[in-house]
Amino acid sequence: MKPRISMVTLGVADIARSVRFYQDGLGFPLKDATPEVAFFSLNGSWLGLYGREPLAADAAVPAEGKGFSGVALAHNVASESEVKEVLTQAVAAGAVLTKPAQKTAWGGYHGYFKDPDGHLWEVAHNPFFWIGPEDVSAG
Repeated sequence: MKPRISMVTLGVADIARSVRFYQDGLGFPLKDATPEVAFFSLNGSWLGLYGREPLAADAAVPAEGKGFSGVALAHNVASESEVKEVLTQAVAAGAVLTKPAQKTAWGGYHGYFKDPDGHLWEVAHNPFFWIGPEDVSAG
């Protein structure tokens, strides 16, 4: 297996609500959507939204479960001020702030939010870490 993640698919309760959160609230570019599934381009990978129940059935696992799933998605940014901006944007779009922006023990700056389905996102500035490919959609 080659070391990469092509797509992260989130099981969600309401596709339309989640599309509004990610497209309108966070500004993710929607590439394709039906009432059953939606895809966003993430500058080198993809975010998929699919119903929680059908996703669990497709993977042949139970759909029930609450609380921390053991997974946090990360969005790295170029500065501490951008961490605050993204967290503010997420909360304005309907996210729940779980940890406000703050200095870290490892020399960075971060905070966390949960999307409308409880999926955990870390927003971080790590001065020691590559934040990803250049945004080819800009300019």
